[in-house]
Amino acid sequence: MPIKWSGLRVIEAMDMAEEYVNQAIEPLEQALLVAEEAVNIPNLPDYMKDRVNRLIDELKRLTGGIIYGQQMPSRLIASIDSIRDNIPKEALEVERARAREGTQPVLV
Repeated sequence: MPIKWSGLRVIEAMDMAEEYVNQAIEPLEQALLVAEEAVNIPNLPDYMKDRVNRLIDELKRLTGGIIYGQQMPSRLIASIDSIRDNIPKEALEVERARAREGTQPVLV
């Protein structure tokens, strides 16, 4: 069944989104390093360590990192990959063929 939207445009958008995410990951990794240092501040009360550790876990989820002994992929990149993976492959091939032939359909 043909789709009424452009899978190729979605792929282009996700490529752009991934570029921006990749640019953002380095500053997030720097924030992770700072937070990991902050948890070791002398005399830091446990309730503050808990909050800093939650920040560390969230930064690791966003950037990809080891959480509870397991390597986790970046949650952001995983979301982008999921979008790409859910574009119907058959419809995408038809759209690519039409683009090569110059007979793109009008999308609603």
